[in-house]
Amino acid sequence: MTDDLSEDYGDLGERRNRRIRVVAWIAIISLILVGGGATVLSLLFG
Repeated sequence: MTDDLSEDYGDLGERRNRRIRVVAWIAIISLILVGGGATVLSLLFG
């Protein structure tokens, strides 16, 4: 019975890890873009 539960949660764990990775990359990229945009604007407009 315990083996059945671990098999069910194994796939869920992989999906959760993949989703966390995707969200983390999106957050990192957006922070870089926003930070870079702010730097360019501050350089242009003093």
